[in-house]
Amino acid sequence: MRLRKTISLVAVAGMMAGCTSTGGVRQPSAPETVAPEKALVLPPPGGPSIVSVVERKRGNGVEQTVSLFTSSSVPGQNFLKIQFFGASGANPGAGNAGFSMINESAIAREMARAAPGVPMATSATFLQNAYGPFGYASGRSRAGDACIFAWQQIRSSAAANTQARNFGMIQLRLRLCDARASERQLLGIVYGYTISGTFEGVIWNPYGAPPPADAARGRAGDPIYPDEGGYRASPMPIGYEPAPAAVISLPRTAPVRSAPSRQPAQGAAPLPAPIGPRVPLPGEAPQTSVAPEAVAAPLEQSARAIGVTVPSPDCIGDTAMTAVCRR
Repeated sequence: MRLRKTISLVAVAGMMAGCTSTGGVRQPSAPETVAPEKALVLPPPGGPSIVSVVERKRGNGVEQTVSLFTSSSVPGQNFLKIQFFGASGANPGAGNAGFSMINESAIAREMARAAPGVPMATSATFLQNAYGPFGYASGRSRAGDACIFAWQQIRSSAAANTQARNFGMIQLRLRLCDARASERQLLGIVYGYTISGTFEGVIWNPYGAPPPADAARGRAGDPIYPDEGGYRASPMPIGYEPAPAAVISLPRTAPVRSAPSRQPAQGAAPLPAPIGPRVPLPGEAPQTSVAPEAVAAPLEQSARAIGVTVPSPDCIGDTAMTAVCRR
């Protein structure tokens, strides 16, 4: 009887111990806010500025939505969205993210959600930035705000994938609407953003092997000029640059030659300061073709208005005559 009670007590204690012991608390993978300096893609210097960065870790990579400063009446927020696909097992416990190649119908749906109510037209011009080709669409809202939606996929060539490496892929989306910027200024952001994140291990390198150097470099008979090449010859504006200040050029005026000043004789009263245009001295060539009478008339009127006596030109130069004219 005692043996049965002992076995029962041991069994109950084991059950209680099993109920109270846990393996720890696990938080499921969910989006979280990170510091702006940890953004995997950065806008160019000059704007737009980063408002917040929301990151979501996946089992096969990571994705971030970088919210940008918005000055527009179009609903929604300007953003740069970047997705890193590859690096299997990078975040254990998080579900893998599914991805698909860029196609026209999927881009049209993303565009409609990013800029609702704005008619967008896809550009047929082939463009590429420092990371390779990209596509974009542009339009204007009813209020006149300019909008662009750009997309880019960075992936090594199929030939590089056969070498059991370069399996990673990066996809980017950019939505920009602004009330004051032009379409060309908004497009300059696509040329200026920087991808700061990377994969661990060369097996996931999405860029492939670096291209070889130009064969024309260092070869005689192939000059290279400093302003040669489309983007270098006509650079895309980066950021929201203000309009250049207007420069007003003033007409050139001929320098006026001043006559040497004559000191009054000792004991004579000093001459009053000249008022208005200068009256030429006797024997001095006049500076303009205006007659002395035409110059002296307004001079005497202005002098009389303030109570200053202006001597006649005939009285200047002779000390005795100057003293007589001043009486």
